[in-house]
Amino acid sequence: MASRKQSSTSESSDTVLIQIVDAALVEAARKSGEWLVCRPGCTQCCVGVFAINQLDVARLQRGMTELDSEDPERAARVRERARGSVERLRAAFPGDPVTGLLDDGEDAQEAFAEFGNEETCPALDPATGTCDLYAARPMTCRVFGPPVRTEGGLGACELCYHGASDEQIASCEMDADPCDLESALVAELERDGKRGNTIVAWTLGEPKG
Repeated sequence: MASRKQSSTSESSDTVLIQIVDAALVEAARKSGEWLVCRPGCTQCCVGVFAINQLDVARLQRGMTELDSEDPERAARVRERARGSVERLRAAFPGDPVTGLLDDGEDAQEAFAEFGNEETCPALDPATGTCDLYAARPMTCRVFGPPVRTEGGLGACELCYHGASDEQIASCEMDADPCDLESALVAELERDGKRGNTIVAWTLGEPKG
């Protein structure tokens, strides 16, 4: 019972986080105007694996549960693509290939930088060029496109902001999570569950139930 209540609280808090991030994206898109060219069918950001945290995992799993109910055939196709991705990536996986958890540390990060760069996300429907789990997508996907500040500086999608000056790009910066709510929610989830990062394929490749 306590676990179910904790799960419900986590989901509610994640909903708040998504609202904050999506509002920040709307504002960044408003400031960016025609410089931001992200659109359905543009899939460059869907190629190449990236690390996701346990909050992303929980959100994706909820999304898969909903897709199982709404469109089981589409859900089955997502799982089939995910399992195929796992099989292709398993031999070089920089972590535990059973759990899908990535190793930590500098050497592991270097290995991950060269890992799966040509692998398409299994959530992407190749027929439509759109995400089958768009509403449940990881945070990395939600903030990709507009200028976002990281440890390496201010970065934006290379397909966007053509013709804009550095100052103009900076004026469109997206402050997605100013209170760092995501970190607090991840820490809460990891206290009583799996700890560490994984990738989308290992999250979606498990059978339902």
